[in-house]
Amino acid sequence: MTVKRSNKYYQLLLEARLIEIQAQESTNADSRDTVVLDQTSVGRLSRMDAMQQQAMANATRQNRTTEVLAIENALLRLEEGEYGYCEDCGDDIPEKRLELTPTAIRCVSCAKS
Repeated sequence: MTVKRSNKYYQLLLEARLIEIQAQESTNADSRDTVVLDQTSVGRLSRMDAMQQQAMANATRQNRTTEVLAIENALLRLEEGEYGYCEDCGDDIPEKRLELTPTAIRCVSCAKS
């Protein structure tokens, strides 16, 4: 027998993830700083490595921004009573899918098509 999760459960899950993302964002802020290209202090490979790390940090920040928007949209759907319903067909999104991806907006069959 499965227990149906309440909207409060998903709200807490989404809010916890939002807090986690915000903590990660503040922790990794310095890795996005501009790379200093002082050839006297670091070698060419070290500068290239620093630039690559900066690019990865910026990409990670973009992914976090996208996830924050998805979480905010999910919280808004919760408030409006639209959470857990497929955006395309209107059917219920299975709870197992919401457990794995609480920001899901489509059921499995609509997501596949």
